[in-house]
Amino acid sequence: MAALRNWLWSGLSAAPAEPEPAGPQLEVVEPQDDSDDETVKDEHSDDDRPPAFPSLASAQRASSSVPRILADSKLMPPPPQPSLANRTPGVSSMSTNSTSGNLLALPPSTTKPLVKPSRKREKVALAPGYGPLDWAKLKSSGQNLRGVDTLLRIPPSELKTHNKRDDAWTAINGKVYNITHYLPFHPGGEKELMRVAGRDGTKLFMLTHAWVNADYMLDTCMVGFLTGERS
Repeated sequence: MAALRNWLWSGLSAAPAEPEPAGPQLEVVEPQDDSDDETVKDEHSDDDRPPAFPSLASAQRASSSVPRILADSKLMPPPPQPSLANRTPGVSSMSTNSTSGNLLALPPSTTKPLVKPSRKREKVALAPGYGPLDWAKLKSSGQNLRGVDTLLRIPPSELKTHNKRDDAWTAINGKVYNITHYLPFHPGGEKELMRVAGRDGTKLFMLTHAWVNADYMLDTCMVGFLTGERS
């Protein structure tokens, strides 16, 4: 029995080894331990802070012209506000002057009262029948208000001779008018209108009532045009 066992064992040990199959071989790689202290990581992998701008080593930071960022305590303080205890009910704080500490007050030039003219021009009471409608009716009546038959060329020396109440001429904007019939209709009175009788009244007319259309008011009283003196 022992001899048969030895013969079988010697036959198995002498059998040739089987050849390894041809083709790619699968290599098993063991996973590495992430907890290894010797593993090298990127120094910025866990840094979520934004980069400095400008860079800490830049020329802008090295220059002295870089503006400083002031702290809140060094900024300009807000303008002083008026105390609620000094406010008047119904009056806006904007109406106070700058001496009360309100920097938003109106400038003194706009708070001064308007200067009234030293001489007040008043209308006079016209006699019955001498109102504006009565003057319009007289102009359309066909009456000769000029006193002349044709338009004339009138020098200043001739204009000066017509300076009476029953013969009053004046020049306005280069046109000469016979204002004799208009004297009682003038809203400012006959005395004011006689100030320009016998002379050029353009300047006084423009200072008194420049908005009035003199040509429309006195068109039927026109006697000619103001010219220079005859040589």
